[in-house]
Amino acid sequence: MSGKKAREERREQRLQNETQADSQERRQRLIRVGSAVAFLAIAAVAVLIVVSQNQSGGGDTNLEDTSAVNRELAGIPQSEMTLGDPKAKVTLFEYGDLQCPVCKTFAEEVLPDVIDSKVRSGEAKLEFRNYTIINEESVPAGAAAIAAGKQGRGWDFVELFYRNQGEEASGYVTDEFLTGIAKSAGVKDIAKWNKDRKSQPVLNEVSKTTTEAPELGFNGTPSFAVSGPGVTGVHPLGSSGSAAELEEAIEEAG
Repeated sequence: MSGKKAREERREQRLQNETQADSQERRQRLIRVGSAVAFLAIAAVAVLIVVSQNQSGGGDTNLEDTSAVNRELAGIPQSEMTLGDPKAKVTLFEYGDLQCPVCKTFAEEVLPDVIDSKVRSGEAKLEFRNYTIINEESVPAGAAAIAAGKQGRGWDFVELFYRNQGEEASGYVTDEFLTGIAKSAGVKDIAKWNKDRKSQPVLNEVSKTTTEAPELGFNGTPSFAVSGPGVTGVHPLGSSGSAAELEEAIEEAG
C-alpha cells in the first residue's frame, strides 16, 4: 500500500471517529437539556399545586383587605367588641364564630350596609359576641379578637380575620396567623395582646357568650339579637338573611 493511500485511509477513519464523537456529545447534550426541561416542568406544577392549596385553604393575611377594612370602619368609635357610638340607644348583637364561612359572607356582603346606614349614623351600635361552634380552634381565635378589642381594634381584628379566613377546622388558626391579623388590625402592644388573649378572664368571656347563645334559642352562626327602648331585654332575631331585615329590627327596637 502506498503512503498516500494509507494517509487517506487514516484521515477517513479520523473523520468517522470525530463524527461519532460529535454525535454522542450532541445526544448527551440533548439528554441534559431534556432533563432540565422536565425538572422545570415538575417544579412549575409543584408551585401551582402549592398556590392552589393556599388559595383554597386560605389563612393568609392580605394587606389589600387591610385597606378595605380601614375604609369601612374609618371614623366609627370602637370600645372592646362594640362598634359605634356608645350612646346609641339600640344595640345589634352578632353571635359569630370567626371560622364560620357564613359569618364571613355576612361580614363582606350584609353588615357593611348596616354599618353604613345605622352604625355610622349613631342610630345603633354593633357588638360582636363569640359563639364558638366550629371546633377548638375557634376559642383562641375569639380570645384574640377580645384581646384586640382591649386596644380599640376589636372590629378591625374580626373583619380582617373573616377576610383572610381559611378552611374551617383545617389547623390554620396558629399563633403566627393570629399575630399577623393583630398587627394588620393595628394592635399596637402585641406583648399585651398576647398576654390578654391567653388570660383566664378573656377565655371565660368566650365561654360565657358561647353558653349565652343557645339560651337565646340560637343553634347556628351568625345569629343576631337586638336591644333598645322598643323591645324588652335582648330580643333574638335568629339568622337574619339580609341587611334590610336587620335595619328594620333596629328601627323597631328604637
